[in-house]
Amino acid sequence: MTNLVFRFATVQGQHVHWLLRRNCSVTPLQLVWTYISLCAVSIGIGLFFWFQGATLVIPFASLELIAVGLAFLVYARHSTDGEHISLQENRLVVELECAGRLERAEFQRGWVRVEPRADDSSLIELSERGKSIRVGRYIRPELRPQLAKEIRSALRAV
Repeated sequence: MTNLVFRFATVQGQHVHWLLRRNCSVTPLQLVWTYISLCAVSIGIGLFFWFQGATLVIPFASLELIAVGLAFLVYARHSTDGEHISLQENRLVVELECAGRLERAEFQRGWVRVEPRADDSSLIELSERGKSIRVGRYIRPELRPQLAKEIRSALRAV
């Protein structure tokens, strides 16, 4: 398997790994610090206007911070979503993580079917004897046929 060249996979000896992740520009920790900074600035401005006599500024600023906090929470829950596909000896292991929930499927290398065909841009379905899983959510649709081709060629390689 050492002579195969992959665009999306890394090869370590006889093992091939595909790690497909959501494209997030901010980590959850950076998001927390951003939210704390936003809260400090907003409450500071609200207190300034409170002392000037505008008593409704603090309640509306609080509602705004709660809404932004909920939006940040939804973003942070999905920022670590991804797909890990691993080909080790005679097993293909697929792990999907979505909002902290992990779904795992194992397939026998010789029985795995990879669909769609090379011209289809839908999700890639990996199936074997009645069980199936779809991958490719975190890759652009026009690149999915190339990923399917890579998985097929890795499965065929000895």
